[in-house]
Amino acid sequence: MDNQEIKTLVAHGLQALKAGGEVAKQATAELQGDVSHPDLKAALEQGNKTSEQWAQRIGKALQETGGAEGAGNPILEAHHEVSRKICQQAPDALSRDLGIIAAGQLALHYWIASFGTLGNYAAKLGLSETAENMRKCLEEAKQADQQHTDLAEKMLG
Repeated sequence: MDNQEIKTLVAHGLQALKAGGEVAKQATAELQGDVSHPDLKAALEQGNKTSEQWAQRIGKALQETGGAEGAGNPILEAHHEVSRKICQQAPDALSRDLGIIAAGQLALHYWIASFGTLGNYAAKLGLSETAENMRKCLEEAKQADQQHTDLAEKMLG
């Protein structure tokens, strides 16, 4: 695989992240009405702000790589459907909130893997701005994951 093929791979991955960001935005908007714990509501609001930063960085990265044709993100689309089912099937507010946290962490692990992989590939290609933007997103996703863990532990007592 030559550098141009890897650059194309990175651009397609970034396009999938862009589409995934739209799915995440929609999912979060839906979930906010189902959340009962105030700290979880605050975490979702903070997540929206962070996602906006990610979208800006992904947009810059797409410019640096030359972009890719638009496509959906079937992974996060399926994850969104699972999140809906968690909310619908939860027997009580605590179970629903903990399910939302679990679903959020699954999504965050997708983002962590994606940001890490694409950042590494971009660095190897000399796409320094993209690599740096993915590194920033990666660190924020890791922090959000830890915050979700801490919140779940707090809610569980």
